[in-house]
Parts: sequence; structure tokens; C-alpha cells
Amino acid sequence: MIADVVVDLQYGDCGKGKIAHALCRERKYTHVIRYNGGCNAGHTIYHNGQKFVTHHIPCGVFFGIKSIIGPGCVVHTDTFLKELEELEAAGIPAKKLVHVANNAHIITDFHRAEDGKDEAIGTTRRGNGPAYRDKYGRKGVRALDDPKLYPYLIDMYRELYENEAYNEIEILFEGAQGFGLDVDWGDYPYVTSSHCTVGSALLNGVPPRAIRDVWGVAKIYETYVGAKDFEGPDEIFETIRERGQEYGATTGRPRQINWLDFDMLKMATRINGCTKVVFNKMDVLEGLDAWCLYDGPNLYQFKKRDDIELWLSGKLELEVDDNIEVMFSGDKEFI
Repeated sequence: MIADVVVDLQYGDCGKGKIAHALCRERKYTHVIRYNGGCNAGHTIYHNGQKFVTHHIPCGVFFGIKSIIGPGCVVHTDTFLKELEELEAAGIPAKKLVHVANNAHIITDFHRAEDGKDEAIGTTRRGNGPAYRDKYGRKGVRALDDPKLYPYLIDMYRELYENEAYNEIEILFEGAQGFGLDVDWGDYPYVTSSHCTVGSALLNGVPPRAIRDVWGVAKIYETYVGAKDFEGPDEIFETIRERGQEYGATTGRPRQINWLDFDMLKMATRINGCTKVVFNKMDVLEGLDAWCLYDGPNLYQFKKRDDIELWLSGKLELEVDDNIEVMFSGDKEFI
């Protein structure tokens, strides 16, 4: 068994769906598994010239790959079924490919109603937090208890370990949210309610020795959606927001903007054991003459794109691991 993991190194919205989509196109995965979160996540994917925004469903569905919502996720049944129908209407055979782990937990209407009252944290109000609370409080509802999900249920252990093709299984784990929102490592309490690190992928049923590559994904600047004050004072951030279309894929809320924080990036890269790091949205800053980042309390400004690329590549290799492969990408295409 071999597994690759896609993790977000910032606060979500870094283009994980784009990287996962590109990997599905280039590698021969047998499974794509969402390993955390729920319909509070929105992954924007361009497939054959058409834009899709998925919430629950992994991107393997676009390539005919078995796509599983893992036991680390929480599922809102009606949202999941609606997303299936939307993909089917677009010509994607989702009903044949998508499965839900029978031990994943359900987001109920009560969870959504409770989360809808949030004002302090700035959640997406999709019910994730209350659903995870009830899961760990041992009073949750699991997927196997919802008759509407019966056609899609799958036993993860049997699928991965009691399978005739066991020695040929190759998995892509597609993550949600980001390291800065992780319930343990993020800026608590302004965090999500699930684990957003590579460790969360392992909890979906794969041994550590199976991990081949960990793809860390970041933007060349940072964004955050939530209640805390995050945006910097630079007037250029409004321009970046418009050029980068920095509005939530799930809620439509404008994302707060700030420059890349190298300290958090380094921490996220180390803890996740990244072997690859991709910086997205390079094209957004092209022509703005604004290539900046924070390293500790110091703000550095670079004269051109090549300079910041060289700095980031060298710094990650020097301070984290000289075997890390660092890549830079525009918005819609993975380089």
C-alpha cells in the first residue's frame, strides 16, 4: 500500500483541490480519500475547462477513481446527495464512484441550528463543530445509521486490507482546511474542529510506513476567513483580494489578506514532514511589484518573483530539509 497526502500549510483556501486534481491526472491512484472536515470546505477545481466547487466529494471522481469520504470526516447527508446529483448532471458518474465510510459521523439538523448561532469564532455555520463534539462525546450519529446513505457505505478496513488488490492499492489523501486552523496547532480558539495535519490522514486507516509523499500547499500570501482580526494595514491587500478572487468557496465571505508568515510555514512543513511544497497564486502578485513575507518580526520585500522564489527554496531547504522539492504555480494551472 502506498499513500500520498495533500495538506494545507496556512489557513485553508490555498489550492489543495487544484493540486489533488493535478496528481490524479498524473498518477495512477486506486483511491482518493477525504480525511477530515465536512461541507464547511470548498475545493475549487477546473476540469476539462469547467469549474466545479466540491464540498464533501473527493476529486478522484473526475478521473474515474474510487472516491471515499473517510471516517475522519463529518457528513451532512442532504448536502452530500445534492452534490452527487450536481456532478451527475454535469456528466460525472459520481454515484458509481463515491462512497462514505460507514463509521464517518453525521451532521444533523440540530448541529447546523446550533452552529448557526456562532458569532465568536466565525465558523461557516455548517454544523461541523457540534458534530465533532458529539462524536467525541460518544453520542454521535454515524453514517451506518442513516438509511439514505446505505447505497454509498463502505467498510474502510475491508476495502483497504481484505482486498484482492491489496498490494496494488495507491491512495491520495485530500485534506481540508489548513494547519493554522488545526484544533491542536492552530490559533486556538480561532480554529476548525478537526485535525488538519498528515496525522489525521493516518487515522483514516493507513499505517505510517505507507506514506510516500506529503504535498504541502501554501499561497504566496495568506488569507483567513473568521472572526479574528487578521488583515494587515497595507492598502494593496484590497487589490490582491480582487485579483485573487479571495472570497470563500463555501460562504462567499471576503477573505482577510496578509503577507506570508515564514515562521508558521516552517512549523507546518516540519510537523507534516512535507516532501513537496507548492506555492500557489504567484500570478496574482505579478505586476503589482509587491513580493513580501514575514520572517519573525521582520517584513522583507523582494524586487521580483525570482528573488522570493530563490529565498523560499533556499530557506526551506536550509532550515527544514534539503530534500524538499519546492514549486511555484499560478492560479488555474499546476506547474
